[in-house]
Amino acid sequence: MSLAWSRRHFLRIGSLATGGLTLPTLLRASNRDTNINCIILFMSGGPSQLETFDPKPDAPPEVRGNVGVIPTKIPGVRFSELIPRCAQMADKFTVIRSMHSREAIHEKAKQYLFTGTRPGNAFLHPCVGSVVARELGPKNGLPPFVVTPSKDIAAEAGFLGSSYDPFVAGNPNVAKFTVKDLTLPLGIGMEEAQSRARLLAAIDGELKRVEKSELISSLDEFQQKALDLIASPAAKKAFEIDSESPKLRDTYGRNAAGQGALLARRLVEHGVRLVSVFHGGYDTHTDNEKTSRRLMPEFDQAFTALLDDVSQRGLLDTTLILAMGEFGRTPKINFSAGRDHWPGSFSVAIAGAGVPPGQIIGSTDEHAAAPADRPIAVEDLVAAIYKKMGVDYTQNYHAFGRPIAILKEGTPVRELFT
Repeated sequence: MSLAWSRRHFLRIGSLATGGLTLPTLLRASNRDTNINCIILFMSGGPSQLETFDPKPDAPPEVRGNVGVIPTKIPGVRFSELIPRCAQMADKFTVIRSMHSREAIHEKAKQYLFTGTRPGNAFLHPCVGSVVARELGPKNGLPPFVVTPSKDIAAEAGFLGSSYDPFVAGNPNVAKFTVKDLTLPLGIGMEEAQSRARLLAAIDGELKRVEKSELISSLDEFQQKALDLIASPAAKKAFEIDSESPKLRDTYGRNAAGQGALLARRLVEHGVRLVSVFHGGYDTHTDNEKTSRRLMPEFDQAFTALLDDVSQRGLLDTTLILAMGEFGRTPKINFSAGRDHWPGSFSVAIAGAGVPPGQIIGSTDEHAAAPADRPIAVEDLVAAIYKKMGVDYTQNYHAFGRPIAILKEGTPVRELFT
């Protein structure tokens, strides 16, 4: 599959702008197909390991804080009291407590975690979703890589080019949610749009305000392909979250995390290979406890509802689910009652796709400051994701006149495989 796809292969009809929507009629399916899809529930900002999966009730007050702990379904293992649903389902997923990163700035740490490569100044490395899109291609006429509610710097194709950027689904928690990229411009019906002359007349004025030369000159070539996607019942059905029962939507939680997780389940069920759900607000430099008490229940409800729903639908064996942030928080509470950035240790929860459940991999010291045993590097986690999804992460891409490794280093976490 060529790296030289141009932006003419993509059209956002609804917003009349170019973007990362992969048109299925322009793509070739890879011979190296896989049945494993992936959902990443990303806690943007860096959640505290102490207020989630790695509490330290015996630590000094300035470390343990005021949040209590509760027992889990795993004997002898305790989680924060803020995630009681996770505690009751701890035997259904695995937690890595000994993750550590080498980046402490949000943007770089997120890019690092989503690519497995430390960011440099020369170029941006493609994220896992973009590599999956390139290597495996679309399935069932749907884009291979989707993010919700909005695009993040961690979800970019980098040197692969915008052809492999994610399809941005928007926020499914809003009333009357629709995906703008799967709708026609206001006032134009499908019959009218299928007439080339009428469509060109309707959108020509808007096209002049975006990338002119290449987009306009190539409109004749790809406009029908874009319309084919818009007219696709399968594509529209996948995004129709309103078709879910109100009861199930309530089960997930009526917030961005819950509805994003539900949309992600719908998308992988219909053929999207990787969905990243971004849930923000975890950068708790001030009022860590107050913010955690607000956000953690949303995460707790969304993550466990997703696990339960995916399992009940018989999708767990083919769906890799991860919950993580870009790093952890400082063990010691600061003078603003917050916790600052801490790449020294953080936790990741993983389930599905053959991951043996009920494990606690690794441990941290008495303050959750650093791995005490079985340290797991970012590269190791990313290697495991690639291996689960059937992507050969040892290969090189060629860009800027030289070979560039998909993943320079990293060994898949052995405990995630049977």
